[in-house]
Amino acid sequence: MAQTTISPMITGLDEPWGIDHLPDGSVIITEKDGRVLLWADGTTAEVDGAPDVVDRGQGGLLDVTVARDFATSRTVFLSYSKAQRSGAGTALAAATLSEDGSRLEGLQDLFVMAPGSSGGRHFGSRIVEAPDGTLFLTIGDRGDRPAAQDRGNHVGTIVRINRDGSVPADNPFVGTEGILPEIWSYGHRNPQGAGLDGQGRLWTAEHGARGGDEVNLIRKGANYGWPVISYGRHYTGGRIGEGTAKAGMEQPASYWDPSIAPSGLLIYQGDMFPDWRGDMFVGSLKDNYISRLEISGETTREVAKVENDATERVRDIIEAEDGSIWFISVGNGTVYRMAR
Repeated sequence: MAQTTISPMITGLDEPWGIDHLPDGSVIITEKDGRVLLWADGTTAEVDGAPDVVDRGQGGLLDVTVARDFATSRTVFLSYSKAQRSGAGTALAAATLSEDGSRLEGLQDLFVMAPGSSGGRHFGSRIVEAPDGTLFLTIGDRGDRPAAQDRGNHVGTIVRINRDGSVPADNPFVGTEGILPEIWSYGHRNPQGAGLDGQGRLWTAEHGARGGDEVNLIRKGANYGWPVISYGRHYTGGRIGEGTAKAGMEQPASYWDPSIAPSGLLIYQGDMFPDWRGDMFVGSLKDNYISRLEISGETTREVAKVENDATERVRDIIEAEDGSIWFISVGNGTVYRMAR
């Protein structure tokens, strides 16, 4: 870290939530209140055509992911809280960024969770494009803990869909009566960090209750236990569920006690920091730092913290083409670049 610099790149933001780089080095940013911004050549401008969002509680305009084939398709994916009859639910949309970067065109929902909820908590909302082109979207329990074990809804799940919104034929529950076919895994509380490692495996960082934040390696069809098992406790101090383990339910790769409120996850693959290649970085909203974790097989271990005035409420973390690490500080309303 002595040779590492952290520099402000994009300032004056109002509750930024997600960022991603375009191939030309510009950056697309979401703000929770519903604005999409494009930063290019040192200038930030609003992009027209964002979806209508329910900006309430933890809901709003949330993640953004630039498609792998953006150079030819100009497609970007957005997650947001969409108005529904019963309140709001997590939705995933796709749009085409105009050639001049001024507007999103042809915005279309690819997926909308069922059902929505009147609550304002736990939308999840991280988007990951898999190597095969399918899309993962994380969804929290929306404050309805038992529903995370009910596969007849999308609450507390990670879903997987095709680019056109259809269901991949190899999803684990396709054709199973009473289970929604988009579900890839379930039993999640509120996964707000998600990313792929060098093997293409999906990992998440998930908000637990008090003392139960988790890192999970996501397996097809697996049950991650919430709220039956947890390493945390209710905020009142009461016990959660049946304990910390149960047959048929996955154990976390690691967990934080006390909680750090994790959000944003990157598994570093670049050349700028060769000693970090293959390590995981997770932002903390509560303790104002970036956790660096080593991955060993199917487990993780926190080995260091990146912590200074720039790391106030870290919401998202991405890797740039040159191997630098960019992250959002909600507390500072700024996107920073970590480089060597």
